[in-house]
Amino acid sequence: MANSAIPITVAYGDGIGPEIMEAVLGILDAAQVPLRYEVVEVGQKLYDQGHTAGIAPESWDVIRRNPAFLKAPITTQLGAGGKSFNVTVRKALNLFANVRPCKSYAPFVASAHPGMNLVIIRENEEDLYAGIEHQQTREVTQVLKLITRPGTERIVRYAFEYARAYGRRKVTCMTKDNIMKLTDGLFHRTFERIAAEYPDIQAEHMIIDIGTARLAAQPERFDVIVTLNLYGDILSDVAAQIAGSIGLAGSANVGPRVSMFEAVHGSAPDIAGKGVANPSGLLVAATQMLVHLGLADSAERIKNAWLCTLEDGIHTADIYRPELSNQLVGTAAFARAVIERLGCTPRQLQPVHYQATGIHATIGEMPKPAKALVGMDVFLDWDHDGRDPNVLGAALTRHAPAGWQLKMITNRGVKVYPDGLPETFCTDHWRCRFVAVQEPITYAESLALLNALHAAGFEIIKTENLYTFDGERGYSLGQGE
Repeated sequence: MANSAIPITVAYGDGIGPEIMEAVLGILDAAQVPLRYEVVEVGQKLYDQGHTAGIAPESWDVIRRNPAFLKAPITTQLGAGGKSFNVTVRKALNLFANVRPCKSYAPFVASAHPGMNLVIIRENEEDLYAGIEHQQTREVTQVLKLITRPGTERIVRYAFEYARAYGRRKVTCMTKDNIMKLTDGLFHRTFERIAAEYPDIQAEHMIIDIGTARLAAQPERFDVIVTLNLYGDILSDVAAQIAGSIGLAGSANVGPRVSMFEAVHGSAPDIAGKGVANPSGLLVAATQMLVHLGLADSAERIKNAWLCTLEDGIHTADIYRPELSNQLVGTAAFARAVIERLGCTPRQLQPVHYQATGIHATIGEMPKPAKALVGMDVFLDWDHDGRDPNVLGAALTRHAPAGWQLKMITNRGVKVYPDGLPETFCTDHWRCRFVAVQEPITYAESLALLNALHAAGFEIIKTENLYTFDGERGYSLGQGE
């Protein structure tokens, strides 16, 4: 078996990570799964050594040469100085799809939603998780939300292919495109276009706030949910918790060459070393990994043994309920109980059956519309004359060169000039929209505008060019435009 063993990368992580990883690998070994482990160290120790992403450079080679990476939870540094290891790996290795099944195991694990059985497919690389942030004035910070057409098309197509491969009947898209009409709007429009290619699968769209509320109240109405990065992160934890316990949820991060598998929960340092952690989330992730590697038989054997363990009421503290459970066990004892049930099939819970799915997510040819520069949003740090937008507007109009018109000024997205309301609270951060009298313009003409404003003493902190694409605006409108 050694010669045919599939090499995978393993990281024991922080907090409860080493305990649950030892338990999971023990189950894999007892099931005689043909795997060979290459261990890398990531997490807190590496952060402490000065590696800002929590990983040493040499570990990248190990992760990249193996098809799967089984990772226990790690502790991510908070605040300035440290990067999220998960976000770094997802983006560096093109792990574009996060797949989180969320299923109820009632009546053996307490759940208010015994019929819940859904999958959340989350875009994994873009959105606010690009992590591009700036402090621009003394009072204002910003973060950039980046949504791309290829990234959106790939994750949406993956969701429909996943639904088709696993016999799912419906895909629900969730966005906030009633507010973010360009970024979330791109995601929604792409979803509608691709959904038309899958007439055998029902497609629907919901605004994320009402969608989240419905998920929490009626998860049985959902089958597959596809959404943007931040929304998917929140939805996944909500769904995992209402299914019974976040400790039972595993997660796959799928890429074209390497895929990473992990528990949804964190490193739980408060219970680390006590031997009480539930290894189920990481074990479920490991079964996802086995299916991905073509070891469906091994995944079935282990997952069914795990279901039998839940049925027999052998539970760790996070899911133990006196009225439902028969035995309170720790991490190692739970793993032994799963091993003892290898080869068994659950009696009441539905047994699992896996098959090779061959899920592929292609990107079609991207359109190349004609692009024209028609204006510029100039952001200023301005804290003079009582922050009166009328004073600022008059000064900008006076100093703008010929060919430019000041269209409006906003503060925190609210129009304050012209015709603003005196009650509007203003910070020291101003967006000043200039449009060309005659379109299109050259970039040299936009530089002339900036030079004129700089010469007049204005502090320019940022600019955004305003473009049209095939004549359609590529920027959000302000009030009154």
